[in-house]
Amino acid sequence: MDNKSEFISSHGRALLNRRDFLRQSGMTLGGIALTQLLAQDGLLAADNITVSGKAPIRPEIDPDNPYLPRSPHFPAAAKQVLVIYCPGAVSHVDTFDYKPELTRFHGQKPPGIPAVTFEGPTGNIAKPFWDFKPRGKSGKMVSDLLPNLGGLVDDFSFVHSLHTQTSAHPQGENFFNTGFTMEGFPSFGGWVTYALGTENQELPAFVAINDPRGLARSGKNNFGSGFLPASYQGTDFNAKNPPANLARPDKYTASDDKRTVDLLNRLNAKHLEKYPDDADLAARIASYELAGKMQVSVPDMMDLAREPESIHKEYGTDSGTDLKREYAKNCILARRLVEKGVRVVQLFNGSDPSGGNGITNWDSHSDILKTHAMQAEIMDQPTAALIKDLKRRGLLDQTLVVWCTEFGRMPFLQANGTGRDHNPDAFTCFLAGAGVKKGFSYGESDDFGHKAVIDPTSVYDFNATILHLMGLDHERLTYYHNGLERRLTNVHGQVVKEVMV
Repeated sequence: MDNKSEFISSHGRALLNRRDFLRQSGMTLGGIALTQLLAQDGLLAADNITVSGKAPIRPEIDPDNPYLPRSPHFPAAAKQVLVIYCPGAVSHVDTFDYKPELTRFHGQKPPGIPAVTFEGPTGNIAKPFWDFKPRGKSGKMVSDLLPNLGGLVDDFSFVHSLHTQTSAHPQGENFFNTGFTMEGFPSFGGWVTYALGTENQELPAFVAINDPRGLARSGKNNFGSGFLPASYQGTDFNAKNPPANLARPDKYTASDDKRTVDLLNRLNAKHLEKYPDDADLAARIASYELAGKMQVSVPDMMDLAREPESIHKEYGTDSGTDLKREYAKNCILARRLVEKGVRVVQLFNGSDPSGGNGITNWDSHSDILKTHAMQAEIMDQPTAALIKDLKRRGLLDQTLVVWCTEFGRMPFLQANGTGRDHNPDAFTCFLAGAGVKKGFSYGESDDFGHKAVIDPTSVYDFNATILHLMGLDHERLTYYHNGLERRLTNVHGQVVKEVMV
């Protein structure tokens, strides 16, 4: 085909000759290159707005010191956040969401019950497996499964109308902790530390205290940094397993160690001077420097033997099963981290069932009486002690506590007659501490706890509310990635101001 040849449509009309095709292609490629250069310099208009129409508020980050404390978007109610996450889906109708109609219709199958749910055919309505009683001055109804947490209801703000996008555990964990069902997005803790840094430069800004039995189903994605700089991923350790490689070899003295670290810092600084715009390199060096500081700070932090006997007794490190004692130690560690100013602490009560033997989390498709009872025995006393201890030390005045799970469980049994299936349409979480109303309940599920019906609250709304309490506008906390202004709440979310003081 010569330069005068034309592309002909099926109607016989000339669409484009070769000369025009090459000219327009060249212009298009030039435009793409110009767009890339403008984006790199932050000069694109699209780089300065979000889908909400609000301009993003970029944190001023020193790449050499990515953990330095930064100001919130507006005055914050909470300076720190402690997330107590229970993988496996805690049954709201057996814990915090009292539904008398379940007792009335026990053993029946009224109209409206679906024939099949996530894991198969459904059975009959089942009353709560534990009795509910009024607790505290507020008279909040809580089941006997969690008597210790039940005794603290006057400090809690419950959200009974949560709903989520998925009924699968891995995707549910991803969605709750990152705002997306897919992997590869920053976790809640990553967003907060990216925005705010941390007060304590000797400890990580974000610590994930995993269950003694191992990681939850979505593993490190639950506390990862996604496409944010690697500095903002959670540091993973617990009371049983301290961070790796912190111990100094016996043949080296503290003086040897200091000289080595000083030399390494000088070499790293010179290397960074050659690549001043390499954020990944800066993040990697900052992580190494933090690891060096942690050689001193973490062993002291993890020396739980220094805690008085009364604290060990209150948390339960001296009673119950091995798993309960280990989780209780994790709770003491969580309090110590909060006490030292760590910005985000994420405490897990449950792990991936493939990572161990027996019952490993709250998933209860069969024999819920056994599975939930075992998990509650591990979680209840230590978690209640942790919240009481934070309050006693005045730390709840600046710390937001979030107790949560990825979704709820059905008000009816599975066909096996002993377990409850996944319920993404209604579940309960609670908040406590800085900026939160006490002895308060928001939203309702229907008479059976099947669907959220009054003030339905999405996970986007819940996360937007937590960010707001930390002084962050969820619509303006963004990060430009792959041509989009990404955020924890995607393009959704409304702050639930009703739970705030």
